[in-house]
Amino acid sequence: MTTKQPHHVPHEYRVTGRNLGLDLARVTEAAAIASARWTGRGDKNAADGAAVEAMRKAFDTVAIDGTVTIGEGEMDEAPMLYIGEKVGCGGPEMDIAVDPLEGTNLCARSLPNAITVVALAQKGCFLHAPDIYMQKIAVGPGLPEGVVDIDASIGQNLASLAQAKKCDVSDLVLCALERERHEELVAKAREAGVRVRLLSDGDVAAVIATCLPGSGVDIYAGSGGAPEGVLAAAAIRCMNGQMQGRLLFENEAQITRTRRMIRPDLDPTQALSLTDMAAGPVFFCATGVTAGDLLRGIEYPSDNYIRTHSVMMRSESGTIRYMETYHHFDPHKV
Repeated sequence: MTTKQPHHVPHEYRVTGRNLGLDLARVTEAAAIASARWTGRGDKNAADGAAVEAMRKAFDTVAIDGTVTIGEGEMDEAPMLYIGEKVGCGGPEMDIAVDPLEGTNLCARSLPNAITVVALAQKGCFLHAPDIYMQKIAVGPGLPEGVVDIDASIGQNLASLAQAKKCDVSDLVLCALERERHEELVAKAREAGVRVRLLSDGDVAAVIATCLPGSGVDIYAGSGGAPEGVLAAAAIRCMNGQMQGRLLFENEAQITRTRRMIRPDLDPTQALSLTDMAAGPVFFCATGVTAGDLLRGIEYPSDNYIRTHSVMMRSESGTIRYMETYHHFDPHKV
């Protein structure tokens, strides 16, 4: 007896070339395991430094000729994989975006949603965003193109999103970082009737949450780090969500530096599309350090094993893989 396949189910698995996701997972796993030793110990720079060194060493096994175009650490004067640093043991030229420990405060205080993050694209495909702030707005997949607009008011965006989702604005949840600069945004969002979820840190995971069915987050809005914006854009590309950004400048020196990094004729006020931030085929990988909406954190199921939880995404195929891994170690040699 044959089983009839639904018309929308493909009969053949689509293979689209080598998947570097497992290689990247080894990198984020190494960083997560190293930083987890500092969970709850109150020293965010030590946790970040451990993640950086583990990630840098793990990259030595990845068969790429990688250049870090999105690094971390300048804003907090923390250790960093610096912009322009070469990583990998040889292979195709690739752009690398990294945040060795996204949510350093979360790790230091043993709070949810600390993750280690890497994204990879072909050379020239990531926005070379400096370590300044970026305005961001993001929603999940399956919505009309342009359902939200970074130039529209938050009230207009919420009304448009509610109409697209066929629900009331009061049914929506907006996620933002809990910052003084967001007080007006939050007030206007609540005035429109939306429920607001405020986070202390970790806006990469927060943006990704808009694409996760069980997260309860419908829209992300507000400003955070520009490097984190590019990393989030890479994940949103893989998950078929929508995102826009705009670089925010505090002075003319930041504008000059940004034009030097990106292009001389850059309009500093222009809205950035998803592909302005992350173009071409993109890989994204993250490993949980502390448990959160996206991933479970580092676990110690026995004296000889560490358990990690990672997600690997690929824009070319739309594949999203969750991976649970047991890492054997000798506690007497740690």
